[in-house]
Amino acid sequence: MLGMKGNKLAKVAFAAAIGVSALVTSAASMAAEYNWRFANLYGRGTAFGEVYEDLAKNIEAMSNGRIAVQVLYSGEGVGTSGILSAVKSGLITMGAPFQPMHAGEFPAGVVEVGLPGGTSDVAELTTLFHDKGFGKIMEQAYASQGLTWLDPYIQPPVYIITKEPINSIEDFKGLKIRAPGAYGKFLRNLGAAPVSLAWSEIYTSLATGVIDGSIGSNMIDHRDGNHVEVAKYMYPVPLAGAQVLPIVVNQKEWKKLPADLQAIVKAATAVHAQEQMSKSKLWESKAVAEMEAKGLKWSPKPSDEDIAAWRNAGLTLAKEYASEDKYSKQLVEILEQE
Repeated sequence: MLGMKGNKLAKVAFAAAIGVSALVTSAASMAAEYNWRFANLYGRGTAFGEVYEDLAKNIEAMSNGRIAVQVLYSGEGVGTSGILSAVKSGLITMGAPFQPMHAGEFPAGVVEVGLPGGTSDVAELTTLFHDKGFGKIMEQAYASQGLTWLDPYIQPPVYIITKEPINSIEDFKGLKIRAPGAYGKFLRNLGAAPVSLAWSEIYTSLATGVIDGSIGSNMIDHRDGNHVEVAKYMYPVPLAGAQVLPIVVNQKEWKKLPADLQAIVKAATAVHAQEQMSKSKLWESKAVAEMEAKGLKWSPKPSDEDIAAWRNAGLTLAKEYASEDKYSKQLVEILEQE
């Protein structure tokens, strides 16, 4: 939680950052009963940025304008690593955080998004959250942070792009790779040096040699970030099979909504989850084709020994995260029953 002085300074900076857009607030927003600010991970004009914009529009339309939602893109008042704390403090109302960026303050989120080696089966993930208890635990975990957890959405596998080819698992040793949270711990087990950077910083960091490679949240991230211009090689084994990401709302603001509007917001996030799933699958194949047309190459297929080393690098992660807090422990216990 922000301290009083830090919170005050953050609010001043935030107000300055969105001051211009506040001047052009629409008449519909002014007439709304509830005015929300929604921060997401992506810049304007990106594929996923538009999906978050759709969520905001759906909330407004489905509520008949009773809720107005101002979308804040990456860097517009709230940085990628500050989304979770900004929603907790009430600086913004709703957020779409990337849990690995908040591993220290919310370890259960790292288990939620998917530990390296996890499944890419959408049906299996849906069952895990809705029928096997993951969802209930995440509701409690986020509630303990002053947040309301809404329907999560699933994005495609996580891949690593590098400036030089990875011919052997040994080539990861010493590489500086942007990989927050459990992804970074996994790569550290292979001898790499993980770095935590916002998505918007990846291109420049690759171009200037600050990092040697980076994960993207998915292939679309690599395409939209033009990463292939500064890093040509994709490792063929995904770091994580699929990612489950949340939409969170400040709990105090959520409780201000009457039951009908709460139901409407939940319905809109369910629509958002479906849009994420259907569009991301289509976009992933298009993104790969577009990057290959721009010179993307694939590192060689790993040997059986490399695959074994890759698998072993992830074996300790679940137990490590189980010791972080009670929610992580409960989540890992469910995974171990799979």
